[in-house]
Amino acid sequence: MEQPSTPEPPAEGNLPAESDYRPPVGRTESAIATTGFHMVERILLLLVALMTVGGAIAEIIDIFQTRSITLADILLMFLYTEVIGMVSVFYTGKGATFIYPIFIAITALARLIVLQSKNMAPENIVFEASAILLLALAAVVITRVNRPVDD
Repeated sequence: MEQPSTPEPPAEGNLPAESDYRPPVGRTESAIATTGFHMVERILLLLVALMTVGGAIAEIIDIFQTRSITLADILLMFLYTEVIGMVSVFYTGKGATFIYPIFIAITALARLIVLQSKNMAPENIVFEASAILLLALAAVVITRVNRPVDD
């Protein structure tokens, strides 16, 4: 009876491939897992869209009840709009999906600066404005990379 051989360590500089660490997965199991993850993703996106619409409706009702519109209300509606746009991009496949979270972050930072600038230290305003600039540059880079090349 032969003893099972132990695997030899890789030669120096030759690291094992990533696939050496993954257990073998059959086609059926892979298909079920992929379908399941896609279904969970779509359900969560639908919930995000419904919650966003609910938040926007609640905000509109609040505006009507108070009979005043503030800059904070307008910026919050932009956030709601961008979240809905992000979900829409996922379902339609039109546009770069990574751009919308960047836009949401830019709008959220701008809202923070506008609403809290009186109570903030000046250097914090500069840091947040720098973050907005960095996010805007990231959006430009992503847009340029995703643009089809004309030959």
